[in-house]
Amino acid sequence: MPLSKERKAEYFDRFKELLTSYTKAFIVEIDNVGSYQIQTTRQKLRGKAEVLMGKNTMMRKCIREYAEENPESPVGQLEALCRGNVGFVFTNGDLAEVREILESNVRPAPARVGAVAPIDVIVPKGPTGCDPGQTAFFQTLQIATKITRGQIEMTADTHLITAGEKVTASQAALLQKLSIEPFTYGITLKSVYDNGSLFDAKVLDITDDVLAAKFASAIQMIAQLSLALGYPTQASVPHSIANAFKAILSITLGCDNYSFPTADIYRAYLADPSAFAAAGGGGGGDAGEAAEEEEEEEEEEVEEAPAGGGIFGDDDGGDY
Repeated sequence: MPLSKERKAEYFDRFKELLTSYTKAFIVEIDNVGSYQIQTTRQKLRGKAEVLMGKNTMMRKCIREYAEENPESPVGQLEALCRGNVGFVFTNGDLAEVREILESNVRPAPARVGAVAPIDVIVPKGPTGCDPGQTAFFQTLQIATKITRGQIEMTADTHLITAGEKVTASQAALLQKLSIEPFTYGITLKSVYDNGSLFDAKVLDITDDVLAAKFASAIQMIAQLSLALGYPTQASVPHSIANAFKAILSITLGCDNYSFPTADIYRAYLADPSAFAAAGGGGGGDAGEAAEEEEEEEEEEVEEAPAGGGIFGDDDGGDY
């Protein structure tokens, strides 16, 4: 049912108000998402974001008019995104928090005939609950089965549907027989608009740890290139100093008439590595020395015992 002029005017005013009030927005896709699911999402986003859906022609026209009225505004780039079953989620808060709410509201759904599978569907082996009279149905789908305890049992996992393919009537019927709902549908994030910048929603997957790892990898690459070219940079200077120290140390260890404190430590280690191993025993050396001292004391006590006389303590050790 087409909207009346009053409703269209209200919609345009509402859209322009959101474009003015908010600096951030998600462009979302709502394929296979029901009205109840959208309503639940609105409730969870209350106080954090505003959801706006509508016809693409109306949204494009509204954005175009707003861009003409506000030439300095960068929202004109949103017009090209109004393709397909899309909508807008406006916010001034944390994009990560809003994203978590949007992606958490998903529901399982059966495989409908003609629908494009978003994921691969693998049916696990085991009893199906179908009577032996339906064996021909499984044979049509080229699924290996056997009869066990009066019911059909699949003998191996079956890759039934491949992602990107359309679901056939036989595939949908099998999943329905097995009471399997393989797909989940929810609001899909397509793009993010943030203070005039437009980027793919996958950028939000980049965390601080990912950035730190990428930065460290880039610094390592710069250092390698600088060392190979012989061109010093802030990234390569620490490595150059370390390499120079290694060269000086190796030359010093080869000379008998020159040394310095650090070289003396390395020279002593090369002369007797076992001394350093004993020193770094983590307390085991002290325990070993204590044990040796106790053994020596016991030996001394054993040697001194016969000096006291006979077995009954008599001085002369005579016969009974």
